[in-house]
Amino acid sequence: MKYLTALVTNPFVITSVSSWLIAQVLKTIIHAIVNKSFDITRLFGDGGMPSGHSATVTSLAAIVGLVRGLDTAEFAIACILAIIVCHDAMGVRLETGKQAQVLKEIARSFELLTSEKLPEVKLKEFVGHTPIQVGAGVLLGLVNGIAMYNILF
Repeated sequence: MKYLTALVTNPFVITSVSSWLIAQVLKTIIHAIVNKSFDITRLFGDGGMPSGHSATVTSLAAIVGLVRGLDTAEFAIACILAIIVCHDAMGVRLETGKQAQVLKEIARSFELLTSEKLPEVKLKEFVGHTPIQVGAGVLLGLVNGIAMYNILF
């Protein structure tokens, strides 16, 4: 029980999880406004505006830097992790989503041309992020990291 209490009261965990939660709620609201329909799966889904991944790791780096200092190994680790996650969200993961869209279109074309049904394969299109979505996540993470620092310390 002591370990669970330590985990849920850890300011670094609280900050990171709250950034993810805020990003996911905003993402769901923005998706509903843009598409004029509410989709609860967006609350837990990848991709979209803002990037929950970017917000999470950026807020972690921000609060670690504020609490431990910018010249510490902890901040260096958190900062490098944030850079890798943000880069990956815009790179490999974004391309994966684009490839899923193309594969779905190829499958549709094949079925139209041959009248044969291909096996159903679920491919996620919302996987990565555009630079603007990552930038919004980074900004959200910075703001929440600073706010949580002022609340918790």
